[in-house]
Amino acid sequence: MSHRKFERPRHGSLGFCPRKRCAHHKGRIRKFPRDDAKKPCHLTAFMGYKAGMTHIVRDVDKPGSKQHKKESVEAVTIIEAPPMVVVGVVGYVRTPRGLRSLTTVWAKHLSDEFRRRYYKNWYKSKNRKAFTNRTKEESDKAKDFDKELARIAKYCEVVRVVAHTQLQKVAISQKKAHVSEIQINGGSVKDKVEFAKGLFEKEVPIKSVFNQNEMIDVLGVTKGHGYKGVVSRWHVTKLPRKTHRGLRKVGCIGSWHPARIGWSVPRAGQKGYFHRTEVNKKVYRIADGCPKSEGGVREHKNATTEFDLTEKSITPMGGFPHYGQVLEDYIMIKGCCVGTKKRVVTLRKSLLTQSSRTALEEISLKFIDTSSKFGHGRFQTADEKSKFLGALKKDITADAAAK
Repeated sequence: MSHRKFERPRHGSLGFCPRKRCAHHKGRIRKFPRDDAKKPCHLTAFMGYKAGMTHIVRDVDKPGSKQHKKESVEAVTIIEAPPMVVVGVVGYVRTPRGLRSLTTVWAKHLSDEFRRRYYKNWYKSKNRKAFTNRTKEESDKAKDFDKELARIAKYCEVVRVVAHTQLQKVAISQKKAHVSEIQINGGSVKDKVEFAKGLFEKEVPIKSVFNQNEMIDVLGVTKGHGYKGVVSRWHVTKLPRKTHRGLRKVGCIGSWHPARIGWSVPRAGQKGYFHRTEVNKKVYRIADGCPKSEGGVREHKNATTEFDLTEKSITPMGGFPHYGQVLEDYIMIKGCCVGTKKRVVTLRKSLLTQSSRTALEEISLKFIDTSSKFGHGRFQTADEKSKFLGALKKDITADAAAK
């Protein structure tokens, strides 16, 4: 057996194998934070839609650091998160083989965007009878509403609500809502059931789940890149220029014996569209949407800071590329996150006890950039642009036509 002169680590992690397309489009929560009965009842996750990225300016608050009290420019991601609607509650019993669902209680009124999730083709379906037997007042299952909730309070240890997003409030060409189970932590089981019952058919805003300066986890599916070779997929070293029959290859895919290719040898195949969990994303801001005033005009003030008093919304000039306008509640997190624009991402409370200086630092934003993300943006608002450029030909023509 030959030897090598210098040591070299392998290319690509085997911990992410098999590298194949994810079976589900949204981020799946495989583990919720540990429950603490001493805390009040609260939800542990939320869902939103990735709008795009921008940058902010803030003063760093880290005594002893060279950056202390100095301005820092940082990239942030904007995730639009309209209020979610709670439509059900599930109770789980602990068994030697893990959790087992005991029963599910549904709300009496379910929206069509939620019921669409249970149909492959809502338009062509004739009956559309999903949940009709559970929502009618006279049905037996509707009469057992309080009885089933009492069963959950008596036998279950884990209580989760079934909540769905409101896609009619987001600029996404989809009518089928995304549904997720969100665990309730804090309080006794009876308190959890009463908390879930109080949320039935109500909108839950994101600011009731997360807080500014909190560290959260982001779960989602990465951007897909299709079928790729070994250099792009595994980042193996290209062979020398004069190599026969191509150089974007693996030099040796294995020995003569065993006469088969090992599973750990880099091969061409699918790259991207993988499920990933990113931990410790700091929340820089949670802001309300742009509400409509009495005249029906939206108020754009959710990107104003204490230092920058310009009235502007988080939507940049010309909108977020490939997304559009952000008119609903949004959450701003530091850095990037998985997925393409418009992709649904799941936000979850951290599983860890945060004690680092970064996690405990108070964030105070001085400036949020809202210039155009399509090209070299020069102006923060449309008013600033019109004042700088003055009266344009199209404005003069429009005024003349109005007269």
